[in-house]
Amino acid sequence: MTEIEIIARILQGDKDLYELIVRRFNPTIYKIGRSYNYNHADTQDLMQECFIDAYRNLAQFENKSSFKTWITRIMLNRCYHKSQKRSSQNEVVAELDENAIPMFSTPNNDTDKVVKRKELALMIEEMLARVPLEYRMVFTLREINGMDTDETAAILDISRSNVKVRLSRAKTMLRREFEKSYSAAELYEFNLIYCDAMVNRVMPQIMENKL
Repeated sequence: MTEIEIIARILQGDKDLYELIVRRFNPTIYKIGRSYNYNHADTQDLMQECFIDAYRNLAQFENKSSFKTWITRIMLNRCYHKSQKRSSQNEVVAELDENAIPMFSTPNNDTDKVVKRKELALMIEEMLARVPLEYRMVFTLREINGMDTDETAAILDISRSNVKVRLSRAKTMLRREFEKSYSAAELYEFNLIYCDAMVNRVMPQIMENKL
């Protein structure tokens, strides 16, 4: 079913179908939380709040943008408000050729390199943590979550040209050392066991008529 079909049935009373929403968008919003430099536990808390907020406001989704864009904005708002209580991060700004090929265009799936790729993903995450948030968020939406320029611009309320510039700058610290050794899917990985845990955190609240 499409998100529109699922939402329509949920609003008609099939609340159990909200589990499909949770499972479908767990990886996307998890990556948003991690890109804000929140640890796994804090990100899970923010995800739970995001899914509850989305459920409470489901009737307000007007399909003017994709549901992915809509729920991503909710997660971004949650992350932003939480970040106001945190100390500001050091900013590192650099330039990169805007016409360069996408960083994650050719994932390497050789089984004998799995361990090295896992270690490399952790290294990239650590490097991303040092990139200023405004650039890191564009990188996460475009390169890790696979959103296009228009979607990213709409979510962050910036121009398409700003998306391209920020993405270019976000890549600078990462490209030279890691260009041939990464897989976007491995960054901020959200394993199935975490997905089940999030469903178990959200769905009881949905089904118990407490919202």
